[in-house]
Order: sequence, then C-alpha cells, then structure tokens
Amino acid sequence: MQRAVEHAQNEYGTVRTGRATPALVEKLKVVYYGADVPLQQLASFSVPEARVLVVQPFDRGSIEGISKALMESDLGINPSSDGEVIRLVFPPLTEERRQDLVRVVKQ
Repeated sequence: MQRAVEHAQNEYGTVRTGRATPALVEKLKVVYYGADVPLQQLASFSVPEARVLVVQPFDRGSIEGISKALMESDLGINPSSDGEVIRLVFPPLTEERRQDLVRVVKQ
C-alpha cells in the first residue's frame, strides 16, 4: 500500500501546475562527461518565488549540458543562465492548460 501511495505522489509531482517544484526536473538525464546522469546528482534546487525554480550546479562546467537537457525536456520552458545558476520561470496557467491537467490527472 505504501509503495502505491509513493508512486502516486511521484506521478502527481511531475505534473506542471504553474508552481515551481524541483520534482519537475530532478529526474532529467543530463549528458555529463559522456554519461547520462540525473540532474539531482549534478545540482541543488531552490524555489525563491512561487513560479521560479533555480538550479545551482555543483560544477560550473555542467551548466551547458543542464541547459540543453532542460530545453529538450517536455517542460516547454527556456532556461536562463548567468554562468553560475540556471533560472526557470514558469508562466501562469491558462484555462486551456488547466483543463489539460485535469485530463492528465484523471488518467
């Protein structure tokens, strides 16, 4: 029973609801020195505002790979980098997107 609850929490955590959460990106695979590595092993995350997610890589050399993985993901958000951190600004939800989310959650 506990595993079913954890699975449901993980699945719902990856649904983009207009609020920034590290669960949306921490499982993304980043090419790092030729190997696919989960983003959570390469960076720390913070949410300074409700719709802003900041990704701070442990190694500055991984910023380009992380940015590329974020752009290629299905989030539909362009990352902005200042050379030290990567910021993801999530746009507010439209009515159409809200209805799509309801359909996804029902599945």
